Amino acid sequence: MDWVTCAYSAACTGIASRPSGFCLAHLTPEQLGAALGTLSPGRLLDLRGITVTSDLLTMALDATGRRPGRTRLDRVRFIGDVRLPGVTFAGDVSLDGARFDRLASFFGARFEGNVSLAGVRFTRELSFHGVTVRGHVSLDRAVMSRDALFSQAVFGHGLSCERARFDGYATFDGARLGDGAGFRGARFGRTLSFRKVSGHAGFEAAHFAADAYLSATGRLSAARARADGLLDVSVARCGVDLRGVEVTGPTTVRLTDSQADLEGAVLRGPATVTGRGRSMLTSLRQVEAPSLELFGLDLSACRFAGLAHPSGVRVKDCTFALTPRGVRVSLRWPMLRWFSRRRALADEHTARGLADPDDADTSPDGLAALYAGLRPTDRATSADFAFAAMEMRRQAGHGWWLSVSWLLCGYGMRMGRAALWFALVAALTAAATFWSTASHAVDHADPAAPALHP
Repeated sequence: MDWVTCAYSAACTGIASRPSGFCLAHLTPEQLGAALGTLSPGRLLDLRGITVTSDLLTMALDATGRRPGRTRLDRVRFIGDVRLPGVTFAGDVSLDGARFDRLASFFGARFEGNVSLAGVRFTRELSFHGVTVRGHVSLDRAVMSRDALFSQAVFGHGLSCERARFDGYATFDGARLGDGAGFRGARFGRTLSFRKVSGHAGFEAAHFAADAYLSATGRLSAARARADGLLDVSVARCGVDLRGVEVTGPTTVRLTDSQADLEGAVLRGPATVTGRGRSMLTSLRQVEAPSLELFGLDLSACRFAGLAHPSGVRVKDCTFALTPRGVRVSLRWPMLRWFSRRRALADEHTARGLADPDDADTSPDGLAALYAGLRPTDRATSADFAFAAMEMRRQAGHGWWLSVSWLLCGYGMRMGRAALWFALVAALTAAATFWSTASHAVDHADPAAPALHP
């Protein structure tokens, strides 16, 4: 402690007031009245280390006209209900290490500066509902043992809850985060409701022990987070980072004109990713998901390399990358190659050298397994993937007969190619027959001339 403590006893950590040397909690009524008389609106309110009752807090706030300036409440123990309706804190507020034994309600309060609640322990309910803070709020390492309500709150310069613990129900519905909110390493013991939140939010390495509902208008990140229950994510016109997330229960991701990254995610329960408007999924690399459904997404740039269960992925109404079309001449067999446009995975572009080779996991054998396992619902994409699976096996060198099959009939899926070969053979046969017939006719129409007689 960096203050002179109360002389009443060694156990009291309250800041001593002058000239008595006692903290406000141990002053006589006359001494307390004199000490409170020195307070005024907009001036410092210092109660550090004091055990504060509801009555003492009310008297101190009333002495400042319910408008204190810089407020220092570090390591204060509030043993009664804390209610702050109509109180405006004109300066920064510090509550680091404080303890609230009963209800802590900041409803109706206004903070003109920053608020620090680092390491605070809330034994009972906490309400920050509708509170406006013009500065930054810190709840780093705070412990909320019961329900915590932050709905409709306004944080002008953001909110930090790194390694905070929310043991009860927590709600941030409709909150406005200003510069964003950080929940890195936080733990949520019960349901988290984070719906219709305005601003960026990061839940990196957070632990959701129960269901979590995340919805924001700014960028949302839950990278390396762990969810033991349901994880429901909904974003609009922004990006969502779910790399390395681990979910035991169902997973639902809803995108509206947004993009998501699921690289390295482990989704043990049924998972669904849906898109509206221009929504894109950028990566499914190294994803482990026995049951994954993709609806209405742009997958033209999505990487699938290392996907653990491609047969468990169901694709509907999604768009993929397209291969180039045309004719190419090569020094390898076959020397003349022609290509028709078909739907393909972005990984194939890397394997063919059509994109930056930044994915070492891309190989013809791996791509063949992906194409064979994925299950598009529309016939055209399914046929293109079946063709691509055979093409990747041919690229991997699995039998000369694949090259012959590709050349003659496109693995039995390009019958126009077989018809072309048939027409060519028929034309050559007809030409040979015509030439043979013509030659035979000439030979019979030009016999040797008769000998001349004198």
